[in-house]
Parts: sequence; structure tokens; C-alpha cells
Amino acid sequence: MGMIMAVSFTRYGRLYYLDPGGHSPKVGDKVLVPTEAGPEVAECVWAPQWVSEDVEGLPVCAGIAGEEQLERDEGNRRRRAEARSVSKRLIRRHELPMKVVGVDYLDSDNVYTVYFSAPHRVDFRALVRDLARNLRARVELRQIGPRDEARLQGGIGPCGRDLCCATFLKDFEPVSVRMAKDQDLPVNPLRIAGACGRLMCCLKYEHPLYQEFRASAPRVGLTVDTPEGEGTVVGHNVPSDSVVVRLADGGRRCSCSRASVCSPRRQHDERYGERDGGGDNVEE
Repeated sequence: MGMIMAVSFTRYGRLYYLDPGGHSPKVGDKVLVPTEAGPEVAECVWAPQWVSEDVEGLPVCAGIAGEEQLERDEGNRRRRAEARSVSKRLIRRHELPMKVVGVDYLDSDNVYTVYFSAPHRVDFRALVRDLARNLRARVELRQIGPRDEARLQGGIGPCGRDLCCATFLKDFEPVSVRMAKDQDLPVNPLRIAGACGRLMCCLKYEHPLYQEFRASAPRVGLTVDTPEGEGTVVGHNVPSDSVVVRLADGGRRCSCSRASVCSPRRQHDERYGERDGGGDNVEE
């Protein structure tokens, strides 16, 4: 058991979980979150609550943001907006195939970090010099991939919910077309691609369940015995842990739980090999 709360640095942005540390902020309150660059202001999205899971090791909330911290945060927000506008203007001037995705600003060192996406590597040395001169600060440019671009920009996925990468996913894991095939999904880029144009991260969520099901369920086309009689497997329904069978008597289809469907002994032996020493093989 432990207390946990969630905050977001931008409205509808990625959630970060904290240990309240004795503080009791309400939803909408501005709180201080410890970072490598010092405490930063974020908005409380989930008020502190008890959870049954082990939540040790979370960053501890540094308290409610005061007037000074709020003014600093608002000033940094204005600087980031100005840097984004200046970056876009100078990119057009230099005629570079770049798209500004996000801007960070570290006021203690007076350093801007501009994140951008591009179809290929870009020579932005002249652009950096112009940016530093216009913003009167040190500027770093970092090129990011499509998935990180979607994470920074946020958006709505095909499911109608906020993007996983922009809300709770911490790390991207490899996703393959094989996962879509194993789940009987159409291998159509328009159906299995996310907002980033890559395969949807959620294809990986249920994949282990499908692998476990296929390892023990009778394959399609196999003749099996069911509580309703003998039939042929014509489909699987993994979420309900059931097998769809076309009955030999009348051709009616029925859905049976995986545990209630078994293969005849002959087909079992053909698939797994005969086992000696069984009770049926004892000679009198």
C-alpha cells in the first residue's frame, strides 16, 4: 500500500507519477516536481490516493508552487513560445526541410533545446548561429523520430483515446507485423498504424495472451470433440478463451471454451506421438 498522485507539465500531456510526500494537492493545483534542473511547476491531474501496488521509488512532490515559482514558470513558457516562433521563421528563411516539434528552455543556463523532425539528416549549422543571435542564448537542435514526435505533440489514436506514448508509456518497445498476424488483424497500414505512422504500440499489449492461447488450443481445421458433439475447428476467440466449432451434425456453429474442447485420441497421438505404458496397453 502507498500514496500516489499524477501530474502533467502541459494540459492533456503525459502523466508523471509522484509520491505526495505529506502534501495534499487537489486536482488543478500547481505543484513542484523535482527534476535534474531543479523543481519545476506541473498541474495535479490525480489527487493523492491510496493504491494497493508497491509504489516505492517514485519522486517526491516538493510542495505547492508559490507565486515566485509560478511567475518563473510563466516566463519560461513565454520564452519557449517565442523560441518556437523564431525557429519556424528562420527555418523558412534558410529553406530547410525541418518541422519544429517542441522547445525546452533551461533558464539557469540560458539554453534552448529545439526538437525537430526531418525526412533526412539536415545541415543546420547556419540556422543554429542565427537562432543563438536572435534569442540571445545558447541553442541546441535535436532531430527526433516519428514516435517521439507523436509523443511530444500528443493527439488522439484510432481508438478515440489520448495517445499511449503521450500519457503513460515510458519507453517504446519493438512492434512487428507478426504481432498483428498472430491477432488475426488485417495487415493493412491504415488499420494497424498509429498517429506516428508506425505500428501501433498497443499491438504488443495482448500479444503474449495470443501466443499462450495458440500454443494449447486446437488449430483451425482439426476435428475435435465438444460438449455438443464432434465438429471441426473453424475459428478462435482469444479474448473469451473459446474455440469456434462447426458441428458435424447439421453444420451448426458453436462457441466452446478452450478447456472443454479435446481432440480424438488418434489425432492426439499423430500430433504428439504415442505414449507407452498407458493403462490401455496392459496385456492380460
